[in-house]
Amino acid sequence: MKKWVFLLLLLCLGLIFVNMNPFSEPKVKIQNYNQSENEIEGAGRIFENNQKIEISEDQIYQGALLLVNSENPVHQESIKSDIVNLSANHELAQGYMLLDNNIYLSEDIAHKFSKMVTAAEKEGLQHFAITSGFRDFDEQSVLYHDMGSAYALPPGYSEHNLGLSLDVGSTQMKMAVAPEGKWIKENAWKYGFILRYPKDKTAITGIQYEPWHIRYVGLPHSVIMEEKNFSLEEYLDFLKEQKFISTTIHGEKYEISYYPVTKDTNIHIPSNGRWEISGNNMDGVIVTMFPNTTNTNTQEGRMAE
Repeated sequence: MKKWVFLLLLLCLGLIFVNMNPFSEPKVKIQNYNQSENEIEGAGRIFENNQKIEISEDQIYQGALLLVNSENPVHQESIKSDIVNLSANHELAQGYMLLDNNIYLSEDIAHKFSKMVTAAEKEGLQHFAITSGFRDFDEQSVLYHDMGSAYALPPGYSEHNLGLSLDVGSTQMKMAVAPEGKWIKENAWKYGFILRYPKDKTAITGIQYEPWHIRYVGLPHSVIMEEKNFSLEEYLDFLKEQKFISTTIHGEKYEISYYPVTKDTNIHIPSNGRWEISGNNMDGVIVTMFPNTTNTNTQEGRMAE
C-alpha cells in the first residue's frame, strides 16, 4: 500500500511540474490563414477597428528579424542605436565575464542576455563569458583582413555589425563541450535568442557550426523556430509563403503577418492591440500582434528602430 501511495505522490508532483512549466508541450500551435477565412487587402488583413500605418522602404532594414548573410548586407539604419561598452556599464555585465574591456552590445540586448544567464545560474551554470559583441565596419574589416574569409566575414556581412548578436563562451572549456554550451542550445529560445548557426543548417546558412554565436529575434519568433527547427532563413521564407499565421503559446495568442513593401505601403493594425514591426532586410516587414495585457485595453505599438 505504501508503495502505491508513493507512486501516486510522484505522479501528482510530476503533473504539477508540467503545469508550472510555461513551455510544456505543446509549445506552439500554428494556424495558417487562407483567403476564405480572412478578408485580405493587399498583403494584410482588415480589422474591424483599425488604424492605418504607412510603411517606408527604410523600415525593411530595421528590427530584430533582419536577415544578414552573403546576399543581404547590414544597412546603416539597421545598426542598433543603443550600443554601449559593457565594461563601462557594470549593471549590464551581471552574471557573466567579459573577454576584455572593449566589448560593445545593444543595451537592450545586454539586459535580455543578463536575464537569461540569471536563469541559467539558478540551474548551476556560472561560467558564462561574452567573447565578442557588436563590431563596427572598421573593426570587422580588420578582423577579416587578419583572419581571412575562412574565419571571418567581410564588413557589412556579419551579424555582429547589427548589435543583435554576441559570441558566448565558457570560462572553463570550449563551448562545444561546455555545460554552458549545452544549456544555451536547449534553452536560449525561451528568452528570445536563437543559436544562429546550428550544426544541421550549414547548407542553408552558409556558415559553419558555431555553438557560441547567438542572436536575438524575440518572442514568439524564437519559440516557433525551435518548435519547427527553422534557421532564420527558413523562418523568414515560411512567413513570406504563409503570409499570416496565428500562434498559441502557453494559452496566449500571437498573430504574425508578412507584408511586402513597395514605395508606398499602408498596413492595417488593430487600434486596441499591442504590436511590433520589424523588417526582414530583404523585401518586406513582419508585424507581430501580441496578446493584450489584462491591466489595459490599449497599448501603443512599436516600430523597429
